[in-house]
Amino acid sequence: MQSPIRVDHHPANSLRRNLYRILETTTGKKRGVSLVFNLVLISVITLNALAIILNTVPSLRQRYDRFFVDFEVFSVIFFTIEYFVRVWICVENEKYRHPVFGRLRYMLSTTAIIHLLAILPFYVTLFHTDLALIRILRIFRIFRLFRITRYSRAFQVIQSVVEDKKEELVLSVSFLMFMLVIISSVMYYLEHATQPDKFSSIPATLWWGINAMATVGYGDIHPITPMGKMLAGVTAVMGIGLFALPTGILASGFAEHIRSQKAVHKPHCPHCGKEL
Repeated sequence: MQSPIRVDHHPANSLRRNLYRILETTTGKKRGVSLVFNLVLISVITLNALAIILNTVPSLRQRYDRFFVDFEVFSVIFFTIEYFVRVWICVENEKYRHPVFGRLRYMLSTTAIIHLLAILPFYVTLFHTDLALIRILRIFRIFRLFRITRYSRAFQVIQSVVEDKKEELVLSVSFLMFMLVIISSVMYYLEHATQPDKFSSIPATLWWGINAMATVGYGDIHPITPMGKMLAGVTAVMGIGLFALPTGILASGFAEHIRSQKAVHKPHCPHCGKEL
């Protein structure tokens, strides 16, 4: 659903208003220039993700290094122009109607921050020669891929379900973390005397706790005392149920969302309002 547009009939704002309709139409039936722009933007984002992945292959990076650099420059210019255009047109939305504070509020929104993180690493690396910093900042280029979520109905459904069930999810994750700390603390006191190098502290034992509760069985840290093995077995069995909690919450949320969507689209009698 398109965001509400501020009504303004001044002819000087017609370009801004038209650009707003083109750039901010993300759901529903898109036509004309809006459809073309959305397809181009999705294509550029997808190609960026592919380029970031392929650039990590040494043979491809050595052979097509110039192409990757040129494509990165083109992408940054494209996304930079789009970012400033979105900042300029955001006042067409009633939520950001103030010409100064509205734009500042938009720039601090989650969507605008993701847009900024997609281009900021390129400009920061132009003024720094620290290779470690450059490698870290390059990771943020993958944020360009997050932008494609707003154009996918599947991701919008996931976001809606998570927002509806956020309280239940927070409670289940909090309980999971609570049990992880308790079990890791107990295991530390059971195994520290026997394996002081492996279970050197409670924070170090948390790594074992995550592996045990997730039933991954990584194997780099494992108990050898009888009590430690018993606790590890109980933790592995209990972990299945604990990790199933958020899964069940999300599954019920998806079921409720699908049922509500079907109920909206079912025909109703125009006279009595009953479902046909």
